[in-house]
Amino acid sequence: MTNSTDGAADVAALVRRIEVLEAEADIRRLQARYMFLCDTPNPEFGVADDLARIELILQLYSEDAVWEGVGEYYTNQFGRVEGKEALRGHFRNFWGSRQDPALILNCHYLTSEQIHVHEGGRTADGQWVHMQPWLFSDGKALLRSSRLNNGFRKEPDGTWKITRTRTENVFVAPLPATWASDYPTRSVLMQP
Repeated sequence: MTNSTDGAADVAALVRRIEVLEAEADIRRLQARYMFLCDTPNPEFGVADDLARIELILQLYSEDAVWEGVGEYYTNQFGRVEGKEALRGHFRNFWGSRQDPALILNCHYLTSEQIHVHEGGRTADGQWVHMQPWLFSDGKALLRSSRLNNGFRKEPDGTWKITRTRTENVFVAPLPATWASDYPTRSVLMQP
């Protein structure tokens, strides 16, 4: 038989474990939502254009967030930006202006997940490997793989936000122009 002090400690330990599990689930959904919003064509229903997409992505980030490419391939390609306004400009480089050739297909696949919730349950970091095929309107195609080392913080309102996106190239491989034969010009997945 345990005394009431041991019982209270057991309950407190269970509460902490549940809080960690809930934090991991929130962070997993947050990271997956970011990747979902980055897909082309954009599957989010009701998003009028890429500027609206950017604003949805920015809602996932803290005010002081950092987005950076690191390593011998991504440092020069992506650089480092800090703060929401700088992130807005960074994302507009991807979607805010018409690129030629246009990106017509891009889909993110996440794997090798590791999420670590730190003492106190207010911050966390997560690592993933992701892969994404790219197809452009001129037929050029490639497959990209990157490692992610991202940071997260639980805001005072209880929501988790991304504080750091840090990406490093694993490889870029050209794909033949005919690798994808059937793909939509727009997504209808989330339509009611």
